[in-house]
Amino acid sequence: MKYNQAIALMDAQNKKDPNQEKYKEQVFPKEYLYGLRMSEKLADFMPDAPESLKLAARCQHICRWEIPRDSYPMDRVGYLKWRNELKKLHASKASEILNSVGYEQEIIDEVQFLLLKKQLKKNELTQALEDVICLVFLEFYFDDFAEKHSEEKIVDIVQKTWAKMSEKGHQAALQLPFSETGLALIQKALA
Repeated sequence: MKYNQAIALMDAQNKKDPNQEKYKEQVFPKEYLYGLRMSEKLADFMPDAPESLKLAARCQHICRWEIPRDSYPMDRVGYLKWRNELKKLHASKASEILNSVGYEQEIIDEVQFLLLKKQLKKNELTQALEDVICLVFLEFYFDDFAEKHSEEKIVDIVQKTWAKMSEKGHQAALQLPFSETGLALIQKALA
């Protein structure tokens, strides 16, 4: 019951996203669609995921539009600062929602821990969340991203993405339905 209430509140927040994305002839608020994709991918990747991980996946980008990328310098340092502020925003919004529906502090702390990406490569659940994030990026956002950037930058990003993933994540990524161009870029990055 609490879980369904929390998911409904997270979705309600993300439906406020002014940015839109068209998918299968339907227009969605961008971060709402992202949340749906995260939940679906997690269900495929780790069907027995604990509740804290399911909650973290759904609100991975909650209210992301509130901190625009261009509010930070458009360099590596600016990017990293922006990403850190986003993590704090997502953890804070998740905490408010989970608190409001009566989750115990232990679950709230676990969700925050996951959203802050603590102990990546050391914590199984943090790693699973990162794998799902990477899989969603590769399946749904990679081709559009690749069109906007140089091949050199794309190869570098694929290599960095791959380095964040577990072996299980790599295996799942290799099963994704890539476009011909996308597959060629991935093969080049992994060569």
